[in-house]
Amino acid sequence: MTARTLTCQVVEVEDLTPDVFRVHLEGRPEAMAHAPGQYLEMQLDDATWVPFSIANAHGGDGRLELHIQHWPERSNSARLRELLVEAQQLTLRLPGGDCVLDPDSERPLLLVAAGTGFAQMKAIVEAALHADPSRPVALWWAARERRDLYLERLAREWAERHEGVTFHGVSEQPLEAGFDAERVTGHRGRIDEALAEHLDDVSAHDVYLSGSPGMVYACVDVLASLGLVPSRVFSDVFAYAPRDPLVPTVGSLVRERQA
Repeated sequence: MTARTLTCQVVEVEDLTPDVFRVHLEGRPEAMAHAPGQYLEMQLDDATWVPFSIANAHGGDGRLELHIQHWPERSNSARLRELLVEAQQLTLRLPGGDCVLDPDSERPLLLVAAGTGFAQMKAIVEAALHADPSRPVALWWAARERRDLYLERLAREWAERHEGVTFHGVSEQPLEAGFDAERVTGHRGRIDEALAEHLDDVSAHDVYLSGSPGMVYACVDVLASLGLVPSRVFSDVFAYAPRDPLVPTVGSLVRERQA
């Protein structure tokens, strides 16, 4: 899908937490088309384009959703917030990125996100469950504290409505009650450590990761020891911060379960 430059309308700016806000945009449906997992770039000025994951699967209605982390101390963040609140139109460039849901795969999904990396995973989950409501999906979402799991309710709804979906919250702070159900669990600590402790064989999965390069590669290293297939792991980090090899060769799997 070739990238294009277009203008769109800002429909709504909604605070989800003190640090994260959601933006709804609207434009011509054919111009807003994208694959689940892709991103757009928003123009701040003649020389500045800022990328954001598109947080919804393409619905043919010309609507796009973004989840944006607000950093008051960063000048671009303050300018962006002001632009979104005051501007009637925005200039976008989209779509971008190759970290997209494979429409031909029926493999279980392992989705790993940190912070607003959830936006990319939200689009992938929506598209996957629309195509096959019974598809196994394991969503791992890491945040500093519980409030940073800013759409926790939505992730819970997926797990409640679809038997194949599990939601695993990971936080630096203890997660309170409510993360102890069969398909909704809570974990304290780093996301890579949680994956190492609780996952086994991932060789059958398609794996998608969204976060900082450090977080993504730490998780890749863990998953490589659990049978990760290099051709079935996807992240935008591989394009803008590549390493060689992307997936280390560490031998094949898998921790044995204790009887």
